[in-house]
Amino acid sequence: MRAVIKSIGAYAPPRRVSNDEFAKIVDTTDEWIVSHTGIRFRHIAADDQAASDMAIEAGKIAVERSGIAPEDIDLVIVSSASSDYLGFPATACIVQNTLGLKHAGAMDLLAGCTGFIYGLETAKNFIISGSAKAVLVIGAEILTRIMNWSDRNTCVLFGDGAGAAVVTASDDDDRGIIDSILRADGSGAELLERPAGGTRKPFKPGETDPSELCLRMDGGKVYTFAVRVIVVTIKALLEQNNLTIDDIKYIVPHQANSRIIEAASKRSRIPLEKFYLNIQEYANTSAASIPLALNEMTEKNLLKKGDKIITVGFGAGLTYGANLIVW
Repeated sequence: MRAVIKSIGAYAPPRRVSNDEFAKIVDTTDEWIVSHTGIRFRHIAADDQAASDMAIEAGKIAVERSGIAPEDIDLVIVSSASSDYLGFPATACIVQNTLGLKHAGAMDLLAGCTGFIYGLETAKNFIISGSAKAVLVIGAEILTRIMNWSDRNTCVLFGDGAGAAVVTASDDDDRGIIDSILRADGSGAELLERPAGGTRKPFKPGETDPSELCLRMDGGKVYTFAVRVIVVTIKALLEQNNLTIDDIKYIVPHQANSRIIEAASKRSRIPLEKFYLNIQEYANTSAASIPLALNEMTEKNLLKKGDKIITVGFGAGLTYGANLIVW
């Protein structure tokens, strides 16, 4: 029994914002943003949209493309660092109800930008254990809602969007989610955080600095961590599956910063052409970035049955990981 990606879906808000628009509100330029990040545009959710709204749109497309009846989906997993609510209810429950997945369990999975990678491996294990036959995995983010718009070092980096995959049981031994590596380094937890609003530092009206409710990141240290773990994780995944990089059609990385990917490519001596990048259009959409890329690749017919790909990511926690997938 194998767990295979049956279908992919994605959603990006219609509002498309260029770097030039950011130059009107913070001290930056299109040239600086592109040269330092590779980002040219990002999509920003409407004021009345929540993470679940985008997750629902992406999930609906993935389910329709799968050909599986909604009542036959056994589990919904939503990964998001910008959920509808703080703690509860789970965003996955809102998605489950709206999509009419009457027999599905639902849970949120919090692993930062590595969330979709964690979600695929979780879905795989539910399937190979026999606990589920079809799992809907979604990454959905409205990170622009938790940005400090006066901090030019972070506000230009992020965008909104959602991506989804239906993972199903299959007897086809030539396809599937073959292997995964899931890791974390909690010693770097403070490098990417929202300091206030949780039980560690509750929000107190009149006392809490509003900026502490926004995302904060030590960009330099996260950059160093990201380059290192991308290289280490890809190498480990190849070695434990007796593969070389020549066996891999594409590496689909978390789309955080093109300079991170360029540095990882150089350090690992993996050709940059192996890495699929679309950060120029969407910016960093955290847990949504890999499924957004997979959806784009699918719609461009870049992925053929039997292609071996690696998804690799890193994010808040600090978490990191990778999936080896035969398409």
